[in-house]
Amino acid sequence: MATDYDSPRKTDDDVNEDSIEELKARRNDKSASTVDVDEFEQAEGLELPGADLSNEELSVRVLPRQADEFTCMSCFLVHHRSQLASERNGQPICRDCE
Repeated sequence: MATDYDSPRKTDDDVNEDSIEELKARRNDKSASTVDVDEFEQAEGLELPGADLSNEELSVRVLPRQADEFTCMSCFLVHHRSQLASERNGQPICRDCE
């Protein structure tokens, strides 16, 4: 059986069945099921652009480039030698930038 997607989903009989009281009751039920979210907790993890981070300490351990790694001269990311695609003017280029 073919489905006509352009036809209205509800017939006139379906629309008339929904009374005003039923619609109001459904609206009240939906609002009662919402979850209370603490706005302060939600905003606590956000960082604003230009925020002063001078008191913050770096908590990431930074390793120097290893012998089997290279720095792509296009994206300036450190990649493993297996990602080396070519060299342009003697500068290494990764596969992503190639």
